[in-house]
Amino acid sequence: MRDRIFGLDRKTPVLDGSTVTYVNLDNGASSPPLMDSVEALNNFMPYYSSVHRGTGFKSRLSTRIFDEAREIIAQFVKADLSNNTVILGKNASEAINKLAHSLPSGDDCVVITTRMEHHSNDLPWRDHFKVVHVGTLPDGRLDEDDFDRKLALHKDKLVLVAITGAANVTGYLQPVHRLARKVHEAGSLILIDAAQLAPHREIDMKPDDDPEHLDFVVLAGHKMYAPYGTGVLIGPKQAFLNCSPDYSGGGTVSVVTPTEVFWAGLPDKEEAGSPNVAGAVAMAASALALMNYSMKKIEEHEVVLTKYALNRLKEIPDIIIYGESDPEKLDRVGVIPFNLKNVPHSLLAAILGYEGGIGVRSGCFCAHPYVVSLLNLSDEEAESWRDEFLAGDKSKMPGMVRMSLGCYSSKEDVDRLITMIKKVATGDYAGEYVVVKKTGEYVPKGYSEPFDDYFKFNK
Repeated sequence: MRDRIFGLDRKTPVLDGSTVTYVNLDNGASSPPLMDSVEALNNFMPYYSSVHRGTGFKSRLSTRIFDEAREIIAQFVKADLSNNTVILGKNASEAINKLAHSLPSGDDCVVITTRMEHHSNDLPWRDHFKVVHVGTLPDGRLDEDDFDRKLALHKDKLVLVAITGAANVTGYLQPVHRLARKVHEAGSLILIDAAQLAPHREIDMKPDDDPEHLDFVVLAGHKMYAPYGTGVLIGPKQAFLNCSPDYSGGGTVSVVTPTEVFWAGLPDKEEAGSPNVAGAVAMAASALALMNYSMKKIEEHEVVLTKYALNRLKEIPDIIIYGESDPEKLDRVGVIPFNLKNVPHSLLAAILGYEGGIGVRSGCFCAHPYVVSLLNLSDEEAESWRDEFLAGDKSKMPGMVRMSLGCYSSKEDVDRLITMIKKVATGDYAGEYVVVKKTGEYVPKGYSEPFDDYFKFNK
C-alpha cells in the first residue's frame, strides 16, 4: 500500500542542512491521505455544490454522493441502516459530545468509562452524568474484574458504557464484543470509541438483536487516511428521536413558525448547517479502499511489523516499553509508547524529528490519568507536575514517546527509528537543544525552520 499513500516520497529538512525522506511514525495522531481519497476528491471537486434542495445538476450529484458516503461508512462497520443512523460531523470528539447531549441525563444517571480513555471519551460525559471509571492493571490493560464489579453496582442507573476499541496510548485491544454482551445483560448500551481501532482492525457492529452488538461506534476520518476532517457517530435512530439537537440551525428542521419548531428526521436533525461534503467523500473513498485492500491483510502486516518493532526496541539497553512488550503476547495495534532512561521524552522526540527526519509524538497523548498511571507517578509527583503545568511551566511535564504504525509502514521505517534512538542513547547527536517552558518542547538552539521553502500562501 506504500504506493497508495500521498506524499510518502517527500523529503524534509534536517538540522545539518540536508534533506531526508520523511518517516511518519505518528499515524496514531493523524494518518497521511490515501491516493484513493485524493483521487476521489479531484474527480468530485469540479462538481462540488451545496447538498439537499438544490435543483442544479451539481447539487443533485453532490446530494447523491453525500448520502452514498453514509452507506459506505455504514458498510465499513457492518451497521444496519434500517435501524441505525450515520451522523457526520467535524471529528470524533464532536461525535461523542453529540451523544452526551442526546442521552437522558440527570444527577443519578451513570456512565461507565475507563482510566485508559482519550480525554474525548471521558470529559464529555462529566458534564451530564455521574461518571464511574473502571481501573487498569499495572501493565495498562483493562481491569475486567473491576469492570464487572462496577457494572453490577451501577446497572440500575446505568445509561451507557463508553470504552475505547484500541487504547490511544498503548494500543491495547479491548474485548469489545464480550464487554457488549455483559453490558446488554445489565440492561444498558455500549459505545465504542473506534478512532484508534478503525485504521488497524476490521469492525463488526453485529446485528441489532445479537447480544454482542455494538450500539454506538465513533470513527475519525483523519486517522483513516482521509483528509478534510470528518467524524462519524453511528447508532440507533431511537436514541436521537426524542431530544432536541445539540446544535440547531439550517437543515435541522422540517417546519419553523414564529413560536414552534418541528425537527427534521435523521440524520438531518443532528447535522446543523452546511455539511463537510468533501470530508464525507474523502472518508468514504478511504473506507472503500481499506475494505478493498482487506482489513485482514492490513492486520496481518501490522502484527508482523509490531513484533519486529518490539524486538528491535529491546536491542536498546536503556529503553522502557509501556504495555505488553512480549512480541508473542501481542494484543495491541501498532502503537508503542516508550522512554529512554535519563533522556526527557520531549527531547528524544525532538532529536528524532530535527536530526532523523522521523515523526513521532511525545507527551500524555490526551490521556493524562492513564499516562500518569503507566509512569507509576506518586500522588505527590503528579500534584507537583500539575501545579507547575498550571503555572505555565511545562518543561518538566511527564510523558512518553509514541511510535504508531500505519498500514504502509515498513521494517525500514522501524530501522530508521532504532538507529536514531541508539545515537541519542550514546549522545551521538549534533544539536544543542533548549526547552521552551511554555510548551515543554525542545528546539535546537539557533535553528531557523525553512518552512517557506515547502509551503506558503500566495499573497
